[in-house]
Order: sequence, then structure tokens, then C-alpha cells
Amino acid sequence: MDGYLVVWLLLGLGIITAIRRYRAGRFIRKLRGPPSPSFLLGKWSDGVNHSAPLMMRLGHLDQWSHQSNVGGLEQQWCREYGTVWRMKGCFSGDFLMVADPKALQYILHKSGYHFVKGAVSVQIVREINGESGLVSVTGSDHARMRKIMNPAFTSGQLRSFLPLFRRSAQKLGRLWMEDIQNDSRNGQRMNVLNWISRCTLDAIGEVAFDVDCGALDDMLHPIMQAYKNMFAQSIPYPARATWLFRSLWPYVPDRLLRLVKYLPTRDHIHFRRAMKKIERYSWSLVQEKRRAVSEESKNAPNKRDIMSIIVRANTSEDPKHRLSDVQMITLMATFLLAGHETTSNSLSWLLYELARHPEHQTLLRQEIQAVRARVAERGDSDFSANDMDSMHLVVAAIKEILRLHPIVPTYIRVSTRDEVLPLAHPVTNVDGETVNEIPIPSGTHLFLSVWTYNRLPQIWGKDAHEFNPSRFLVQETLGETHVGVTSNLMTFGAGLQACLGWRFALIEIQAILVELIERFAFGIPEDRPEIVQLPAGITTPIVKGEEAVGAQMPLHVVPI
Repeated sequence: MDGYLVVWLLLGLGIITAIRRYRAGRFIRKLRGPPSPSFLLGKWSDGVNHSAPLMMRLGHLDQWSHQSNVGGLEQQWCREYGTVWRMKGCFSGDFLMVADPKALQYILHKSGYHFVKGAVSVQIVREINGESGLVSVTGSDHARMRKIMNPAFTSGQLRSFLPLFRRSAQKLGRLWMEDIQNDSRNGQRMNVLNWISRCTLDAIGEVAFDVDCGALDDMLHPIMQAYKNMFAQSIPYPARATWLFRSLWPYVPDRLLRLVKYLPTRDHIHFRRAMKKIERYSWSLVQEKRRAVSEESKNAPNKRDIMSIIVRANTSEDPKHRLSDVQMITLMATFLLAGHETTSNSLSWLLYELARHPEHQTLLRQEIQAVRARVAERGDSDFSANDMDSMHLVVAAIKEILRLHPIVPTYIRVSTRDEVLPLAHPVTNVDGETVNEIPIPSGTHLFLSVWTYNRLPQIWGKDAHEFNPSRFLVQETLGETHVGVTSNLMTFGAGLQACLGWRFALIEIQAILVELIERFAFGIPEDRPEIVQLPAGITTPIVKGEEAVGAQMPLHVVPI
């Protein structure tokens, strides 16, 4: 009898919970959004039968994840429904796509850790970054890790890395010059992404770990091999069965979810093999840094590479709050990915836009040459950090590419409590009412569209979809609600979980860009390949029709 009573109590509790959640979601259901597929028939309300029995269970996820170019559908939906709209997920569940500045500011700044990354995001990050890293943890663990890492990311510390970045950039320039001079043609068609990836790997190796990766010397470094086409081959266009499988992850205990990476599928195998190489290499570096730090006071001055600083800070921390070996290894993997793969992609997109807009390329070159003249006049051999700061057009061009081609186009968050999202730009619901805020229940999935926010005409002007670096020369007048860590950009995230290395990225990109623009002119190759923005977790460039080749950015490169 007692057993039956427990069952009835649990059943009643479940029904009450379901009713409460249904009532709490009534405001979301009133929001407009793209036509929903019929759960039973697999038909869309546009009257077209898109067949595929799984699509009726995937909602809009299949359509969204299989768009040919990053951001295309979000732009269309934002124009039609406003800066927040409702979409259907797996098994007809509702989720929100958010591009409204005030809502984003609330989610990322004001509510901080009350919007978490969710099981799917955390597990994918674990597979490409390792266990228990800064990108996957939240709350007190996240705050503890950032505290230990902060000394390595002060403005002064990062500016001290400029000569090291410049050295890698100059080496890249010399190799390009030799390669072109050995070619009988005037200039050369180059996959600049591959070259720049090698350059940034060497740079991050020296700056973060004080090691020579040798990537520009044609050494097949294990890290370079591990990261090669990781995103282009493993993440884009997930199968519909994959979406359905991932929709179950929030209901799986975390310990079991961690075992997903051992599944024998192509993407899991690729990530597992890559992370095995990266973790093995990272662990050897962690041990080396610990030995070096323990001997510093005896034999040598303190080393200033990022990992030495973090190891030193971790050693001096209260033992209860120190980072574990697993966390230290994951930090290494994070640095390698963030300082290498993402930077090389952003820089490649910038060279592509400058090739398409030679007038801006000319202006940048003129500015660099003017600063070079001042450097020569005072008798110095290279640019200082202050010289770099004075290149306002160069800095504006970098910010513009981070705006126009954000390397991570979407963040996913899940609310951990009932919330009310404020809106800077009111939206009209299905009843024709204009709403200035949206109540959402705990557990609501939110897709934060960085791509759409970075192109909102309300913030960036009528030319928001065009490459126009000059907008950042007057950027303080753009928009009212500032969201990101710099210049109102969402590219590096915002708030408590914003990218800690955003200054690092800006300095690295500028150091390499200045060298390349000073020495080379970039144009579109004669065959005019169509560059596609592949939705591969990061905004990856590929050539349409050459998808099998993987990530590439072919440009015509001519010495100045």
C-alpha cells in the first residue's frame, strides 16, 4: 500500500510539474518564429513536404545546422520576426534565438552564472578542449580558474609578447618571399589559411609555453597534425540522428555523459585521437614548467611565458583551491586552440575582405608605412606597442572583421531559474501585441546569435552587412547598449564568462597583419573561387566544390 502511495505521489508531482512548465512557457509560445514542421506528418506550414521522417522530430535544428553559409537563416528570420524569435527543437520543444542587445546584456552580464552552457555545449567543448576546462566549467570553479589565470593576461603582460609575435610574423614573411621569388609567375595563388595556422602555432608555442613548435619549418608537429581540419571534417552538418541523440544528453547523468566521447563514430574518433595527442603533449609541458618554476629561485630568473606564470600562481595558491593536473592539461589545450586555430581563421577572413576591397588595403598600407617612417627616424628597427596602438585604421579593420565574421557565431545557454528577458527592441507576438520583455521558465534553451547581433542595423547602421572598418573610428556613437568586452562586439562573449584572451588575440592578429600588409598585396585569384562560411563550430572558410580539401583560403599574393 505504501508503495502505491509513493507511485501516486510521484505521478501527481510529475503532472503538477508538467502543468507548471507548460503554463510558464505560455509567453514563449506567443512569440513569432519560422513556420514549424508538423510533429505528426513531417510537413511544414509553407505547404511543402520536406519528407525525411526524422525532420518532424528535429524542428528547426536540421534546417538551421545545414545552412550553406553561417548566419544566412538568422538574418532572414531576424528581419521578419525581430531580435528575439521562437524556434522548435527536438520533439517539438521550444527554444529562443536571441540577438537583442539588452537581452544579451542581461543574460551574459547581469545574470552571470544563472545562464549555463548546458549539457550539449559542455560535452562538445570537453571533446575538443579536454575535461574540466575554463570553457566548460561554471560558477565557483570558473571563478577560481580565472583568478589563477588573470596574472598571465594583464594588459602589460600581453603587450610584452609583441616582439615574439612579430618574430613569427617576420619569419612567415621571409618564407613567403622566398616561395614567390622561386616561382616564375608574378605572385602566387596561396592557401593563406594553412600558412597562417603554422605561424600562429609557432607564436602560441613561444608565447604560451616557451617552446619552438617548428610549424613554419615544415616540421610535422603532432599538435598541427592533431588540429588539421578538426572542425571542417568533424563538426559541420551533423546527421539528424546525431541531433536526436544530443537532445537526450540533458537527461543523462554527467558521469555517463562523459563516456559519449568513446562512441565509435567518425567525429568522436577524430576528436578522441586529436585530444590524445594534445593531452600527451600538454602533460609533458606541464611537468616541464613545474620543474622550471621550482628551480627558478636557485638558478634562473622567472620565465614570463603564460604557462609559467599560471604554474607559479597555482603553486602559491591555497592547496584547496589549486588547479588539478587534469585542469592544467585542459588549460594547455585551450591555449593551443584559442591562440592558434581561431586566430588564423580570423586573420584569413580579414585578408580575404582586404583582397575584395583593395581601397581599404591601400589605406592600411599607407598608415603602416607612415608609422614605419617614424620608427626609422628615431633609429628603431621595429614597431613598439605604442606604434601599434597608433595604427587606428589597422585596429579598426581588425575589429571590423571580428564583427563581420565572428569566429564563434552562436553561443548556447540554458536558464537555471525563471527569468524575465528585457528587450531593447520590442517584438510583436502572434496576438499582435508589442512586448518589451519576455518571461521564460527555468530550463529554457537560448541560442545567442553573435552573428546576427554583430550585424544589427540598429547598432551598426544601414551598411551593417558590408566591410567598412571606418565605422570603428567613431564606434562609441554606435548603439546604446554595450554588450561585449570591447567596442560593443559580441565576438569574444561578454560578462563573467567572456573570453579571457581577447586582448591576446587582438595583439597577435595585429602583429601578423602589419607584417603581411607591409610586404605583400592580396587579391582574389583569377579563377575567383567561391568562399563559403562553413558552420563548423567556428566560422571556417572552404571553397565551394572543394569541400573534400577541407579548410582553405586561396588568395593571390604579390610582393610589394
